[in-house]
Amino acid sequence: GSPVEGESRNVLAESARIARGVIKPLAELKASSVDAVIFPGGFGAAKNLSDWAVKGKDCTVLPDVERVLKDFHASKKPIGLCCISPVLAAKVLPGTTLTLGQNDNKSGKWPYAETIEGASSLGAIVVPKIIEKKMLSLCIHNEKITILQNVNEVSVCKKNLVVTTPAFMYDEPGTNNFPDSPSSRVAFLFTYTT
Repeated sequence: GSPVEGESRNVLAESARIARGVIKPLAELKASSVDAVIFPGGFGAAKNLSDWAVKGKDCTVLPDVERVLKDFHASKKPIGLCCISPVLAAKVLPGTTLTLGQNDNKSGKWPYAETIEGASSLGAIVVPKIIEKKMLSLCIHNEKITILQNVNEVSVCKKNLVVTTPAFMYDEPGTNNFPDSPSSRVAFLFTYTT
């Protein structure tokens, strides 16, 4: 939604309301204390965890977000990112294979397609998502990349243990391409990275 002038919101309070549970500050998250990290995306990733929504590829990522991504990467623990949040990995972990959907083919179904160019310019290897039911393979920097069958699948960077999905970067009613419950998201992440 649009910001309301003069309105102040507390991210921790909002998160607790949505999660219906106890929320801890990101500053307390350490790779040594959990098995994986998942950034769900949405405009919060582009407005609160970074300023991508305003500055694009020239954005700044919150120091705690950068620290967490680097900590999990160094610890070789899985990192899950969906929707717009793969831009965080593009900024912090250059060379990561990820997806943000595909360039729009004038269908209007990929309204945030320009994000792909920004992530690529940061050194990310962006795997396009295609809707047609076919498999394509290609080799980039001696790493075999498979372009996946459809928007409901994910991009896996085995080298960096990063799993991404475009989620609502694709504007089609009823499209949801990450499992619904938090526990199934974690199982999904481990399926692709172990």
